[in-house]
Amino acid sequence: MSAGRPSPDCGRRAGLIALAGDLRPELHRYCARLMGSVIDGEDVVQDALVRAVAALQELEEAPQLRPWLFRIAHNRALDLLRGRAVRHAEPIDAASGVVDLATPDPVDRLLRQEAVQIAVSRFAELPVAQRSVVILKDVLDESLNEIATLLDLTVDAVKGHLARGRARLREINVQAGRFPDVRPASAAVARYVALFNQQDWDGLRALLADDVKLHQSLHPLRVGRADVGLFFTIYAQVAGVRLAPAWLEDREVIAVFEDRADPKPGYVMWLEWRSGRISFIRDYRYVRYVVADAKLALAPWPGDARTITS
Repeated sequence: MSAGRPSPDCGRRAGLIALAGDLRPELHRYCARLMGSVIDGEDVVQDALVRAVAALQELEEAPQLRPWLFRIAHNRALDLLRGRAVRHAEPIDAASGVVDLATPDPVDRLLRQEAVQIAVSRFAELPVAQRSVVILKDVLDESLNEIATLLDLTVDAVKGHLARGRARLREINVQAGRFPDVRPASAAVARYVALFNQQDWDGLRALLADDVKLHQSLHPLRVGRADVGLFFTIYAQVAGVRLAPAWLEDREVIAVFEDRADPKPGYVMWLEWRSGRISFIRDYRYVRYVVADAKLALAPWPGDARTITS
């Protein structure tokens, strides 16, 4: 190979990175519902992309990148679900006597619309096989043949899982409450938000643990008070940003409004604490799709709480 000519591996890697950037929101919509959590879904996406880059170097022939990435993300999510013993997949068998979905009727279209609007966490109530098929068909609008190929099923099995999954998901949605529970902000998060909104950057740096870590998707991990402290230096240069305590998937987070007039936050932060100090900051500024389908409940700050869908 002559000097200066890019290797095939470089070309594959560049293609994978370019596709991954476009595909991340779609991958997340799938993984979030498969995991029952928008935050856990993003962790799966990131892990899957790292694994894909590593695996690409071992392949003799370039795969079709889109289905290949989905398969890696799907398998990684299943590994995590098995490890937690959250759910068990129902047997992958061919279904008999299922409806023909080639020409959906109005009820079928309505079910698809409902699936997109259903809270992400409710998908976790379905067996994994049903969950995967319903997400791929009703949320991502994949064809039956594409789903069968991805999940290594027959088309009849896909139809059966889809019919049963839709019926069960509709029951779950009817039984569940419409809005998430709203709780007051913790004292630690309330203090963080107050210091940020007052632009007391030194006060925020004083809250950092010595070994604090900052994770921002698409950017290298920052470690240590000095390096993570630059996080606040960057925000000090951005006018109009305001924070508010919030709850997401039973997890206390911080909603970020980039303009005082914005009715909804653009993204969220999530803090971990140890002995009264911040040990980990996850900032989702660069992957805003994480909260696109999430039910985010603002905590009382300072008046009544309100529920919003960001």
